[in-house]
Parts: sequence; C-alpha cells; structure tokens
Amino acid sequence: MNFSNITWLDDNGHIKPPIYLYFILIFLARGWCIFIASLTQASDRAALVALFYPQKADFMMALAAGAGALLLYGFIIAERKRSPVWVRPLFNQFRWVLLLLLLVDGGLLIERSINSHYLYSWSMGLDGLILFWSFIYLFKSKRLSHYFSDWKREE
Repeated sequence: MNFSNITWLDDNGHIKPPIYLYFILIFLARGWCIFIASLTQASDRAALVALFYPQKADFMMALAAGAGALLLYGFIIAERKRSPVWVRPLFNQFRWVLLLLLLVDGGLLIERSINSHYLYSWSMGLDGLILFWSFIYLFKSKRLSHYFSDWKREE
C-alpha cells in the first residue's frame, strides 16, 4: 500500500497546493517581485530594475504578464478558505489559465531574445529552463491535477 498521498491533505481533507505551483507563480510574477524589491532601495530605485530588465518595455510587459499570476495566487488563497462560491466553477479551469500565462511568458522570453540580438545570457537561459520545467510539471503532475479537481461544484 502506498500512503504517500496522505501528506497532500490538510486538516479538512482537502488537497494542499503543491509547493512547485507557488514557485511557478513566483517565477511568472518575477517582475512584480523585482518591482517590490526596488522600492526598498532609497538611493536609486531604477538601478535594480535596469539590472534585470535593461529595456523599460520588457519590464512593463513583465508586470502586465505577472498580474495574471498575482490574480491566480489570490484565487488559490480563496480556494484554501473555500469562501467565495463564484470561484468554484472557475477553479477547474485554472490549469488552462496557468498554461496561458506560461505561453505569454514564453513569448516575452522570445521578445527579450530578439531585443538582445539573440546573444546568450544566463538570465534568459535560466528563464527558458524554468519555463520548460514548468510546462512539463503542468502536464505531468498528478498532484497538480488532483489539486485543480479537488474543489468540486457539489460541495
């Protein structure tokens, strides 16, 4: 008998969100994380942003793409509380929303590559690798599929 799935459940018997889902959301909202970190510097706030995003347009697009990840994170918090009833029919479709966010981030990665004239940089290589792993995790993870189908409409 395999009892490894018992660690997936919380005290109420619902499946806890996988930790890698949180990592994916942080990865998708990294523009917002850099923006918040830049607010902590009193001397030069734009220097930290320019370190990660030399083009201002790339940073603005990262903020726009990361807004969806922040919204999805809010829905995950709502799912943990099981509070708003209107989220229930939408929650089963969040796998496709996450796929759309990953595709948008992949498009932004291609755009950053074009803007840098296809020169290799470690940040773009690491972003591509994390993006590739996230696609694989989205389609192959049993825990993530069980998590998205946990909140049924009948409850």
